[in-house]
Amino acid sequence: MERIWMTVSLMFVSTAALAHTGHDVHGFASGVAHPFGGLDHLLAMLAVGMWSAAAMPRQWWAGAAAFMAAMLIGAILGIGGVTLPLLEPSIALSVIIMGLLVIGFARLGAFPALGLIAAFALFHGNAHGVEAPIGGAVALYLLGFLLSTGLLHLAGVGVGALAVRSTRQWMLRLLGAGMSVVGAWLLLAG
Repeated sequence: MERIWMTVSLMFVSTAALAHTGHDVHGFASGVAHPFGGLDHLLAMLAVGMWSAAAMPRQWWAGAAAFMAAMLIGAILGIGGVTLPLLEPSIALSVIIMGLLVIGFARLGAFPALGLIAAFALFHGNAHGVEAPIGGAVALYLLGFLLSTGLLHLAGVGVGALAVRSTRQWMLRLLGAGMSVVGAWLLLAG
């Protein structure tokens, strides 16, 4: 129980939302730090892990795999100069939807949920790619943000698995609701 609340507390230590505007980006360290720099990225990635642990406990890795693959595609598009339309609102909307997935677990079904996760990951990745460093540090930057994204997914899986095993699924629903509320605030504030 204490681990769950510690993890929840750490989610809100992140700096201001919209981690992808107006900051210096230089290689691996920036890539690792980037997903931790805003509530939008942080909450969406944790939500993917929590949903995966609750909705697909035997394939808990599927949500993270879908997110990371699509995020990489979005980043490559951004690096190539393509900025997806409605980038910021789509990222905020992803927090709302992913929070709702955590609330409802698998009611939507695994494949539609994984499709939504991948679609929103394109926007998260595109935001990373638009700010990627020019030159040789791009590969290190991509590696860094993929690594930290994977770690955030694993943290979410840990929270989700712990809540499910301890029959405290109400905690996941509460966290999902909180994520959706924060996502709505980000959408309105953006």
